[in-house]
Amino acid sequence: MVDLSAYRAPWWLPGGHAQTIWPALLARRRFGPAPLWRRERWTTPDGDFIDVDHASHVAHAQSPRLVLFHGLEGSSASQYAVAFADFAAERGLAYAVPHFRGCSGEINRAPRAYHSGDFEEIDWILRRFAQAEPLRPLVAVGVSLGGNALLRWAGESGDAASGVVKAVAAVCSPLDLAAGGHAIGRGLNRQIYTRMFLRSMKPKALDKLAQHPGLFNAEALRAAADLHAFDDIFTAPLHGFRDAEDYWARASAKPHLARIRVPALAVNARNDPFVPAHSLPTAREAGARVTLWQPAHGGHVGFAAPLGAWGLPGHVRAMPEAVGHWLLAHT
Repeated sequence: MVDLSAYRAPWWLPGGHAQTIWPALLARRRFGPAPLWRRERWTTPDGDFIDVDHASHVAHAQSPRLVLFHGLEGSSASQYAVAFADFAAERGLAYAVPHFRGCSGEINRAPRAYHSGDFEEIDWILRRFAQAEPLRPLVAVGVSLGGNALLRWAGESGDAASGVVKAVAAVCSPLDLAAGGHAIGRGLNRQIYTRMFLRSMKPKALDKLAQHPGLFNAEALRAAADLHAFDDIFTAPLHGFRDAEDYWARASAKPHLARIRVPALAVNARNDPFVPAHSLPTAREAGARVTLWQPAHGGHVGFAAPLGAWGLPGHVRAMPEAVGHWLLAHT
């Protein structure tokens, strides 16, 4: 099993920004055929819906199921979701990507969206998978926002988590949401990543306002220039938090890591532009059941590996391979 703690980026990808952007846009995502998805719509306990994409490759009858929770504004088309699908197909694993509300291409119905600490939604999704196939071992990985929510669930569930999953993993997750939120709102991060996220988040929020007039102040949302302002106006009040600071504090997984009682892995590159190295958990903070991989390189969900002449264009299968094998070792 490969341990990403010793990961080093290719020489032609210097720095966290390059190690984030190149893998997301240009690196090879898969070695096998492109994943084909079968979409299933699940009705949520509150009468809303989510869409779950199931990979259609052949899965052995009692092989584990891998569930991936995507990141902010992600989907089954995200580069990491495709790379994990490739790993799952190669290993004969059942694989599914549940979309957080509003992320599957169709706006959800309820006066809410999704957020970084939505452990109750994670609980409902995982238990539905577990109950549908009680003989199939279940493992889960969350990427960025999805990883924080997944570890938040594991901490909240305590001993009960082992009755649902065999192991969980979080990749490049901002486990201290305040540290991550302030970091992405400064300097080059603000110009690149904040603009990218708000470009899709604002229209979706305004569509939600059209569904539910009076839900928030439209002009204030249009004027929001960073994620703190967006969360203050939209995410926090729609999901029961006082404001952005209250949301970031209560939704962060870091204070709950020591409560985790199921094998858990947290992978964080120390040069991640979104997640400051000083905010990463120490072994003491993480507790006995949480394994920490914190390589110096990798960027945000990058971890490119060399491929072809001069190592170009690189591929992003190394991280799913390492994380996937770590999860399977616990089944």
